[in-house]
Amino acid sequence: MEITAWEKVKLARMSVRPTGLDYINQILDNFIEFHGDRYYGDDHAIVGGIASFGGVPVTVIAQQKGRNTKENIVRNFSMPHPEGYRKALRLMKQAEKFHRPIICFIDTPGAFCGIGAEERGQGEAIASNLAEMILLRTPILTVVISEGGSGGALALGVADRVYMLEHAIYAILSPEGFASILYKDASKAEQAAEDMKLTAQDLLNFGIIDGIVAEPQGGAHNDPQQVAENIKIILENDLKELLELPVDQLLRQRYQKFRKI
Repeated sequence: MEITAWEKVKLARMSVRPTGLDYINQILDNFIEFHGDRYYGDDHAIVGGIASFGGVPVTVIAQQKGRNTKENIVRNFSMPHPEGYRKALRLMKQAEKFHRPIICFIDTPGAFCGIGAEERGQGEAIASNLAEMILLRTPILTVVISEGGSGGALALGVADRVYMLEHAIYAILSPEGFASILYKDASKAEQAAEDMKLTAQDLLNFGIIDGIVAEPQGGAHNDPQQVAENIKIILENDLKELLELPVDQLLRQRYQKFRKI
């Protein structure tokens, strides 16, 4: 049975869907989490550190949602502050220094838009990630596992390969926000979801992403281990290919990929 765009939005937002840490623990070995941006503090909406992937040392960065209200308060509902993006960039620059590939998991409704975040330079932090990632001299692989919202997602999305889970979404803002702005009526979010072309299938057709990771019937939460294995197979194949490329060619292809978009 075909699933509508709005149904995919609701699936992507389900609290039972596997999170970034779930995939890190299932796909990677020996994960060690690092903390802090060395400027302001540690943002629990983004987790990151080093791990082993098929025997290859990697840096992994993930936006992290909670399972319940208490966890979501700690994780700020997976809406990163600027210190989260600066932590991510610190880890990415470290990965470049030690020649470690980078794996990112995107799952955010968007960057936090509170006053404090703006005071601490939210826009600059996101922009810096975009500018730095396009030039990082190491392979970058990104998977949108549930929600990919606006610049908050794109700050981890400038990668050599970008994948989405079958029922994930990736868009400039939420359907509710889109409907409020364009239709002056947030209740038209279902129509907005269709018009926005935010599904993995739409974005693959547009050439925005490189592939779709299959989910079991009903969503990733019905068989998280199988979804993790599907992600692992794709990442293993891509990582082997990207590591064999000369760095200058890797950067040229990454630039051309996003320039074309």
